[in-house]
Amino acid sequence: MEHRIQNLSTWLKEQDIQLGFITSTENVFYLTNFHCNPHERLLACLVFPNDEPILVCPQMEVGHVQNAGWKYDVIGFNDSQDPWAMIQETLAKRNITVNRMAIEKEHLLVGRYERLVQLFPGVQFLAAEEKLHDLRLIKDSEEIRRMQVAAEAADMACQIIVDRIAEGKTEMDLIAEMEYEMKKKGISKTSFSTLILTGANSALPHGNPGTNPIKKGDFVLMDLGFIVDGYCSDITRTVMFGQPNEQQREIYETVLKGQLAAIEVSKPGEVLGNVDRAARQIITDAGYGEYFVHRIGHGLGIGIHDYPSVNDSNTGIIKTGMSYTIEPGIYVPNVGGVRIEDDIVITETGAMTLTKFPKELIIL
Repeated sequence: MEHRIQNLSTWLKEQDIQLGFITSTENVFYLTNFHCNPHERLLACLVFPNDEPILVCPQMEVGHVQNAGWKYDVIGFNDSQDPWAMIQETLAKRNITVNRMAIEKEHLLVGRYERLVQLFPGVQFLAAEEKLHDLRLIKDSEEIRRMQVAAEAADMACQIIVDRIAEGKTEMDLIAEMEYEMKKKGISKTSFSTLILTGANSALPHGNPGTNPIKKGDFVLMDLGFIVDGYCSDITRTVMFGQPNEQQREIYETVLKGQLAAIEVSKPGEVLGNVDRAARQIITDAGYGEYFVHRIGHGLGIGIHDYPSVNDSNTGIIKTGMSYTIEPGIYVPNVGGVRIEDDIVITETGAMTLTKFPKELIIL
């Protein structure tokens, strides 16, 4: 935790920025190891080039802050107090003058921006996002360990679903049964709303699960993930309920071939865009290019959609310690959709796959 604060402090010093005002729950967690949902209340980590940081949070969370290992000052406020006035008073006591401030421009609400303008007249605002993306891009061994545990939870959930697929059950039935079983195992926090899509509904990449009954001849697409110790997993598997027809089998095998090719390309020194192109070329050559309608993947870590975006226009270079998903898909209206997704971490020799649930076509 201390080295993350120090890395940001060093950057502030290099850029002649007197204050980093970090407000997103994900980046506050990255810097402090403290996570909470503040709802409408202010949550912020104040980082300085030459002073110790300050965490601002609701008073009810101060005990959790201490349990998270935070060793620095905390401004805890109750619902009748003004945290902005408390920030102003604290900085005045430290004799800190702010002329340039780094904020998360993509996150900070307009009302809070206006309060900062009032507190610091004439301040110049700069974006902190790019630096924070860079800091979070490379995962250390503890982050990878947490992601592995989260991936194991995702694998377990896939098996629970496969074991319970039966004719007449609905998408929501399977979601409810899986989440109930996972909660009994002590794993309750999902990375996002679980998707189980069957039949024609599976042809919608981000369809809405409902009361569609599973029928023989349907694809069953499951997209799910869990958060363990602050880190996300994200897996998609597609299984077949009943025997597939020739087109369904072709679609599945094409997606799998593309996914394996993209994993193979994922190695240090490679261009990120080539990961997308590796799978997209295979899918296009098979005649399904128009039905692959999204990027190959996205960064993964504290956030379910972390940096980088793994698309064909990304000219960034893959580095050891990066983590992202690989999830090609084919979605044919009135036929169904197939997506196969794994979480990977880049090692010195290539991609280490964290999600282990089988990818060969499962026919139930």
